[in-house]
Amino acid sequence: MRTLQRRVRQWKAISGPEKEIIFRQNHPPGWQGISDFTNADELNVTIRGEALYHLFYHFRLSYSGWEISQVVLGGESYTALAEGLQKALWNAGGVPKTHRTDSLSAAYKNCSDKAKEDFTESYIQLCGHYGIEPTRNNKGVSHENGSIESPNGHFKNKMNQALMLRGSRDFDSLEAYRGFALELTERSNRRIVKLVVEERAFLNPLPERKTCDYTEERIRVTSSSTISIKKVTYSVPSRLIGMILKIHLYDDRLECFVGGDYVCTLQRFRKQKQCRSIDYRHVIGTLIRKPQAFRNYIYKEELFPTFAFRQTWDLLDSQLDGRQACREFVKILYEAAQPGCEERVNKYLEECLVTQKLPASDKAKALFSELRIQTPLLNAFTSELSDYDALLGNLQGGCK
Repeated sequence: MRTLQRRVRQWKAISGPEKEIIFRQNHPPGWQGISDFTNADELNVTIRGEALYHLFYHFRLSYSGWEISQVVLGGESYTALAEGLQKALWNAGGVPKTHRTDSLSAAYKNCSDKAKEDFTESYIQLCGHYGIEPTRNNKGVSHENGSIESPNGHFKNKMNQALMLRGSRDFDSLEAYRGFALELTERSNRRIVKLVVEERAFLNPLPERKTCDYTEERIRVTSSSTISIKKVTYSVPSRLIGMILKIHLYDDRLECFVGGDYVCTLQRFRKQKQCRSIDYRHVIGTLIRKPQAFRNYIYKEELFPTFAFRQTWDLLDSQLDGRQACREFVKILYEAAQPGCEERVNKYLEECLVTQKLPASDKAKALFSELRIQTPLLNAFTSELSDYDALLGNLQGGCK
């Protein structure tokens, strides 16, 4: 076998076919910015104990190596690309001559017929706004994007090392994790300050403003105070029932408008994670007047802010009359819905559950009695008709 392998190797060296050559490239300053997405599930990051399945959008200037990353909760969508690219350009302080990607479906129509392949209209408009020329590598030839493919692995390795030094992969919020990742890239950029300053002198100026980095939908709010976006049901404030909302879909949020007026922001969910997002604060105003609707409400499970609320309902339902249990729990939920009160109500419920005491709505309300703002009493002033006669007399005298 060794002899055969040696002879095959000799034949390939003397008479074998030509091999692919990698042509090393010079990267002039200000010439190329390059984008890519990389899966970060291997980092095993959690948000308050819940696994965070996410990608990183990664942008890099090829000459200096300046980079920036952004946590992406969805897939490789146009919204994630547009939001990440614009953030990168404004942080870089200028625009390179060209922008390179691989075959991203957000930027490129990957048709079977190569003659029909073209960049998407949205991506063309985005590049046109910044005066940047879009380019891409050949399909399946990842080494043509070596300026970003290799740094993807380096970045995730640095993230992994930083998380190990941190001692925990759990974060209190998504914003805290994003800040952690941003701090890591800024630390790397500080090591190449001279190259960055040199390259910025060759970057084209930024436009006056950013362009659209979201997709838009128009949805009418149902009588249940809900909307459905991408097969996910969201609740909205009940004052919007019957109105048509203009929804700006970002990677991590939905911004809602009535006409040109902003009304609210909703956290975005994906179908594979959660099929509905119901905020109890949106429905509690009506539910407090119809407490018996709580028992068989189709979104009842979404109305428990914490596990303590769920246990409280089970306890009330087992020890009180059915109608009274609904009234008591809805009143407790109403107190928690007041601004800044949920945490304190949750603490009260946990104490009751530990001591085996039955939670009571009046005691939950008493927690905030000192915070209630009393409407001031106004002294009613009633004018005498003679005062009007005197006023009219003065006016007539003045006219004469």
